[in-house]
Amino acid sequence: MFTNKAGDGRNNICGAQIARYRKKMGKSQRQLADALQLEGLDVDKNAIQRIEAGKRFVTDIELVYLCKVLNTTYEDLLNID
Repeated sequence: MFTNKAGDGRNNICGAQIARYRKKMGKSQRQLADALQLEGLDVDKNAIQRIEAGKRFVTDIELVYLCKVLNTTYEDLLNID
């Protein structure tokens, strides 16, 4: 049977890294959502909370904006070596 969840049951593999980078920048979830909105991505604090908790899927478009705002790469957010 096909599943589209990470091995630990999460809906994304980048949420923990997003939280780590956000905290490293000293931003709250609301501040991250605000920064993403300023870049043109319509997302709110609740979406950030769900992404970081692994309860929400992340689209490739959102990943592009997240990388830009968090000043990191896809590889870092996806833990690709």
